[in-house]
Amino acid sequence: MRLSHIAFLILITGSIATSSQAQQQDWIPQGIESLGQRASSRTEFTLDHSMLVFASKLDQDDEDLPRVIAGVDGVSVHSYRFPKPGMYDSDVLSSVREQYHAAGWRHMVNTHNKDGNSGSTDLWIRYQNNVIRNVAVLFAGQNHLNFVAVSGSISPLDLFHLAGHFGIPRIEGGVLVPVPDSNR
Repeated sequence: MRLSHIAFLILITGSIATSSQAQQQDWIPQGIESLGQRASSRTEFTLDHSMLVFASKLDQDDEDLPRVIAGVDGVSVHSYRFPKPGMYDSDVLSSVREQYHAAGWRHMVNTHNKDGNSGSTDLWIRYQNNVIRNVAVLFAGQNHLNFVAVSGSISPLDLFHLAGHFGIPRIEGGVLVPVPDSNR
């Protein structure tokens, strides 16, 4: 009887440890969803590894995609469009940036326009055992905001290769390429 109690405790402890490890890998800072409160258009979704593998089979033209996805545990995309420039809360945006710093992520890219109010790109990387384990990218424009978080073993080059797939915005020459409006 005692042995079954011990086995049960080990099982519970193992599942809690696995759950907390998964939550740490898929960490999204507080405030991301609130950035889109005034958005006229919102697209938010998360794909786990099995969903990414399935979705990659739909794009037979991209031979590198299965290789890139092999190391990806999940992708989370938050894309907001606003009817007018500057409708997202810049204080919440600053708070998101501070959360990454406080959590020990390395801030690799930080580009901002000279006027300070529109057009910025941030790239954060989290290492685990000297290997890139998580990547997060935040694109903030005048009337759009895109946040993409990728967990798993991935290189920054592979992240750019994922651009244009799974709702991750396409990037050309370091510039976010707008998605064509399907309503026109």
